[in-house]
Amino acid sequence: MKNYAIVLAAGKGTRMKTELPKCAFPILKKPMIEYIVENIETSVVDEIICVVGFKKEYLQDLLKDRVKYAFQEEQLGTGHAVCKAADLLSGKEGTTAILLGDMPLINNKVIDKVISYHNDKKNDLTVVTAEFDKPKGYGRIIRNEFGNIEKIVEDKDCSKTQKLIKEINTGIYIVDNSLLFDAVHKIEINERKGEYYLTDIVEIMKKEEYKVDAFLLWDSPKVMGVNDLYTISQAEKHLRHDINKSHMLNGVSIINPETVTIGHSVVIEEGVIINPNTFITGDSVIKKGSIIGPNTEIHSSMIHTHVSVKHSLVYNSEVYDNTTIGPFAHLRDGAVIGKNNRIGNFVEVKNSKTGDGTKAAHLAYIGDTITGSRVNFGCGSITVNYDGVNKNKTIIGDDVFIGCNTNLIAPVEIGNKVFIAAGSTVTKNVPEGALAIARNKQINKADYAKILIRPKVDTK
Repeated sequence: MKNYAIVLAAGKGTRMKTELPKCAFPILKKPMIEYIVENIETSVVDEIICVVGFKKEYLQDLLKDRVKYAFQEEQLGTGHAVCKAADLLSGKEGTTAILLGDMPLINNKVIDKVISYHNDKKNDLTVVTAEFDKPKGYGRIIRNEFGNIEKIVEDKDCSKTQKLIKEINTGIYIVDNSLLFDAVHKIEINERKGEYYLTDIVEIMKKEEYKVDAFLLWDSPKVMGVNDLYTISQAEKHLRHDINKSHMLNGVSIINPETVTIGHSVVIEEGVIINPNTFITGDSVIKKGSIIGPNTEIHSSMIHTHVSVKHSLVYNSEVYDNTTIGPFAHLRDGAVIGKNNRIGNFVEVKNSKTGDGTKAAHLAYIGDTITGSRVNFGCGSITVNYDGVNKNKTIIGDDVFIGCNTNLIAPVEIGNKVFIAAGSTVTKNVPEGALAIARNKQINKADYAKILIRPKVDTK
């Protein structure tokens, strides 16, 4: 029999104070719904149904065809949301896990463990619970004198005695799929809230003498829900700790890990050193022997072996072996930096490729350019790529020396072994082996300073 998952992700999340759907809000630059879906994909679950509603197109664009979709146009509670999956799951044999889309710390190990527990115990319904010292906001687990779960009472409906209970409902349920929709269709609307509470299926299935059990999860941060920007920060804190710990145990040296943020999808090989105040996010890969940071941000980029990147920004770019980036460099939008390069102080490289052994030590802009090997960009060199309408290409050969304060007006091609004199503005192609001088003739005006410097007049 198959295992199914229903992810409830239709809510707006008004407490988030954002125009994004709640479950699309980023944690470590990654939408929280992607954490949940990725962990379900790597669990024993065979098929995922995502219930979407508010700005559903946004979530569909994120997840694409990784899941099937059910639509909750009017948000009338969690019970109502599960009903929307009936057309996709009703009548199928198997086990269904119901999870909340705002629970980014849940992982595949927890999902597998609770499904295994449910099947081993031959339960009809298993409610995943946890114990919180400060359970405010969570539904409480009510047990009978034998310690068996009887019902779930929402926080706002709790009596004073019930509010003292620390065991809470995580919002995760494992249920026999053949029983699920019969039970949820029996949920009655809560008159005070005007919603259908999924929690009511505990009492419904108990009354019909189905086997209802609870699985107490001891690692409670894994099931924390995210409802506002403060809890986003708490989720990030837990996620950052777990990710950094995993990398350090795998041979990555992280200096002052409390200041280092590494995304969930980042791959870092052993022998890498990460210095303080460094952010590595997206689908970035850092290879052996590289030193990253301090004060560096890398997003969705490939850093090859023995690369140094410090005090710099690297976005959607690739840096090859034995290259030094920074301090204060900016690589973006498809920059590809060759081996043994130096991209130094206040140099920006955008949508450009450099060959091996090329250097731009300081104060340069390289945009929409293909550069050969062993090219030297002097201080103040600029590839002028934008004419106000179009972005144009500059092509530079091997062994080219570009003097300081040079403008290369694209589109333009510079041949191999070219020298360009400092202060030149190059508008025409330069053939191989040439010296290009493109600047106005210097004119000296004799005694011109006498005109500018007038004698002081005594006005007393």
